[in-house]
Amino acid sequence: MTENPLPPCPECAGAYTYEMGALLVCPECGHEWPLTSGESGGASEERVIKDSVGNVLADGDTVTVVKGLKVKGSASGIKAGTKVRNIRLVEGVDGHDIDCKIEGFGAMQLKSSVVRKV
Repeated sequence: MTENPLPPCPECAGAYTYEMGALLVCPECGHEWPLTSGESGGASEERVIKDSVGNVLADGDTVTVVKGLKVKGSASGIKAGTKVRNIRLVEGVDGHDIDCKIEGFGAMQLKSSVVRKV
């Protein structure tokens, strides 16, 4: 087998990193980081994610859903006003940049344009 062409984990220096969508993942420590992380200019890498009214979001924030959302496989969907605790900001697919767990639905990704910071 050939050597892994992906960079080692920046947290634990583990050599078994793998790609998962737009992220690189370390199976040893669970650290995730962007696939295309350029080392030129640390400030340009920081992405600012804002909610529907312009508040800056951070990992661990609590947000509420501002409009009703349809969920595939669910008859009811997510109602406006649903509180979501302990969000995690990610490089999502198709604009879904919040990773969270919603009570009654489980883990899912949301767009920052449909939530408001509490």
